[in-house]
Amino acid sequence: MSHSTTMRRVAAVSASALTALALAGAAAQAHPAEPTLRSEAPRDLKIGSAVWGQRDLLDHDPENPTEFQHILGSEFSSLTPENDMKWAEVHPEPDVYDFSGADAVVAFAKANGQEVRGHTLLWHGQNSQWVIDASADWTCQEARDVLEDHIRTVVGRYAGEIYEWDVANEIFQDDWDAGGVKLRTEANPFLKACAEDPVGLLGDAFRWAHEADPEAVLFLNDYNAEGINNKTDAYYALAKDLLADGAPLGGFGAQGHLSLQYGFDESIAKNFERFADLGLQVAVTEADVRMPLGEDGEPTVEQIALQAERYKKLLEGCLDVGPACSSYTVWGFDDARSWVPGVFPEGYATIMTEEFQKKPAYHALLESLTDATPTTSPRTPPGLNR
Repeated sequence: MSHSTTMRRVAAVSASALTALALAGAAAQAHPAEPTLRSEAPRDLKIGSAVWGQRDLLDHDPENPTEFQHILGSEFSSLTPENDMKWAEVHPEPDVYDFSGADAVVAFAKANGQEVRGHTLLWHGQNSQWVIDASADWTCQEARDVLEDHIRTVVGRYAGEIYEWDVANEIFQDDWDAGGVKLRTEANPFLKACAEDPVGLLGDAFRWAHEADPEAVLFLNDYNAEGINNKTDAYYALAKDLLADGAPLGGFGAQGHLSLQYGFDESIAKNFERFADLGLQVAVTEADVRMPLGEDGEPTVEQIALQAERYKKLLEGCLDVGPACSSYTVWGFDDARSWVPGVFPEGYATIMTEEFQKKPAYHALLESLTDATPTTSPRTPPGLNR
């Protein structure tokens, strides 16, 4: 299935221009540059993709990139290490750090004029086995010491090279979990050890990260956090508490992992606006839209159209809050590397096929970015004419 790509308009060359410029203009009209997501985005909005450096970038040769690497470099202005900065990969043993994958992501970003979002410092998932084992007997002080060393070491290594960090990831339970929406003081080993004052630990995690890199914007991040609901109400209250306590919280991220099996929460812009009103940046940090597939493994025409609509609504919900929306990141751009089929009985979640064919979802994003790009940057704040 192929889809035509909208070509960029090329300005006409005036009759008084030099012959060389006239020839160049004619050539440009004959072969106009193909627009990309990063080229069409407002200059103050980063368009990102997750990438697993250990898997996809260790072999990077800037003079001879793979097709995947070429697309990654040309379409996106921001990269998020999909796994390379999570505990299990970057801190596999108590006194051992492995930065090979993370270094590969940072090096690729530098080579392609991109920035990097750090992900993630405090999470209940993908922890190293030694953390899982040791945490069974941790005191709060022991947990704090381990977490502080990790944050200062990892953030400090990339100081000045990472523009946003997901400091605390998925720290609240969901409505359907036992006990409802509350801090994960059972599943998260650090919060569990400091269950008497988990908010105090969270505040210090932000302080340690800020001290290690004062320039990075520090985020709370979670799934099921797009619209206004019980979980985002809890995050909003936590954000106010952290800010009141002087913690250097700078942003709130909604992951944007969606499924066509469920509806779409239309309150994303209103949710983002209330966090922006606290002085925080907001971002869509891990967008994909998965779906159940038939026996042939193919989506229906209706599913493909609905997927494009969901991607577009996620983006427009962020764009609607103006410059407070700092980044929009897809969680991988091609189906061959998507995490979805390995976790859910669903698929077709990204904006390109396994063969890098652009889906309607890609074109929907491109169209929205083109429409949102003003004649001058940064974008006009909410409430003013664009």
